[in-house]
Amino acid sequence: MANNHAQESRRTVRLSRALGIALTPKAEKYMERRPYGPGQHGRARRRTDSDYAVRLREKQRLRAQYGIREAQMARVFEEAKRTEGLTGENLVELLEMRLDALVLRAGFARTIAQARQLVVHRHIMVNGKRVDRPSFRVKEGQMIHVHERSEKMEPFQVAAAGAHRDVLPAVPPYLNVELEKLQATLVRRPKRAEIPVTCEENLVVEYYAR
Repeated sequence: MANNHAQESRRTVRLSRALGIALTPKAEKYMERRPYGPGQHGRARRRTDSDYAVRLREKQRLRAQYGIREAQMARVFEEAKRTEGLTGENLVELLEMRLDALVLRAGFARTIAQARQLVVHRHIMVNGKRVDRPSFRVKEGQMIHVHERSEKMEPFQVAAAGAHRDVLPAVPPYLNVELEKLQATLVRRPKRAEIPVTCEENLVVEYYAR
């Protein structure tokens, strides 16, 4: 189990370096110490990427920050196209309303992978009902909270004490969080400018429009 966790951590660090963005707190520490890749070519200047490569990397960066598969990303993009407004902003806003993303923003988890696990293992409820799908779309006014039988578990006690706040962005204004109660309410739809992800979403739109 510990070996699997270590391997996953190393993969995340490698992916973070490849995408030029820290995907976890541990990856951020590694990148601060050594921002270049491993090996004798790690410090070498990168060749100029093609327009396609730039767009592809931006799409991969957004995917990685939400920890989703390509098929999931493509489905949300199609929905974003059909929604009134700018497609790129719609895309990020819809991704942000995923249950696992909001569990992370609320401070119940330290990473998106941990948030996804908490949901899959049925520790998370929405308006009093257990939800085990990380992709579940939370609606405005719905409350996210930890099941009462899970509240005493160590990961949630750690979260309730605010231990993750030092590595997470400030709670965004679209969430009302009562961390000590392990509760959070989506008060309104997120706005792109408020969402703490690093992405030039116009490049992602250009990638899918190719």
